[in-house]
Amino acid sequence: MNWVDVMVLVGMLLLTAGGMYLVQRHASVPARESCNDVAGFIFAAVGAFYAVLVAFVVIVVWENASTAKAATFEEADELAGVYWMARQLPLPQGAALEGLTLDYAHAVVGTEWREMADHRSDPAATALMYRIRETALAFEPDGDRQTVLYENLVQHVDGLAGKRRARLNMIADSVPPLLWAALIAGAVVTIAFTFLFGLSNTWAHLAMVLSLAGLIGLSLIAVKEMNYPFDGANSVRPTAFEVFLNRLPPPR
Repeated sequence: MNWVDVMVLVGMLLLTAGGMYLVQRHASVPARESCNDVAGFIFAAVGAFYAVLVAFVVIVVWENASTAKAATFEEADELAGVYWMARQLPLPQGAALEGLTLDYAHAVVGTEWREMADHRSDPAATALMYRIRETALAFEPDGDRQTVLYENLVQHVDGLAGKRRARLNMIADSVPPLLWAALIAGAVVTIAFTFLFGLSNTWAHLAMVLSLAGLIGLSLIAVKEMNYPFDGANSVRPTAFEVFLNRLPPPR
């Protein structure tokens, strides 16, 4: 949780306390106590609906983050496949393809990951992907062994391109603006309903309302932090590519 999240949570609690103060000032406790039974029935329905909505959104953003993480490891696996196939190819084509795979991994880790935090991809990494494909397809196998290597190489290159597209397709928010509007409106309605209850102990009523507001605020902050898989407290890191780069033999 960063300072912006803390400020949002504090502001939400202050607004809730202010709303409670206004209600306590302009609506007497006995008048609200007479509505407790009806308000309690409606509040149970509103609370259940909002809980289901929040749970649905949390599951969606969590699964999206898990899918994004899996996609990065699958992409790194395909890149490793290209690299190891290139190690078996004759010089100079094999060495050139090896170098391109390393350049691609460094570009993804060093540049593109920062770009993805701003919902962008790196044109240099895209260009390297094209060069990897062109270099692989330009190889002309000689003999059965090289033909098998070439077929496996092309398969890994196609897989790498596909996994890259899958990763870049995720550089967008998981929660659309319309759903954010529903979450915020639901939070306002749910908290506002608690103002309708009448309790003789004002401080106990305020403590319960602020506890509910804090719980809702923390849930919304959690959704915000997981909304985009490549940014936030739960962001996906380029671990798969770093592992690939750290476990390579000396270059040829």
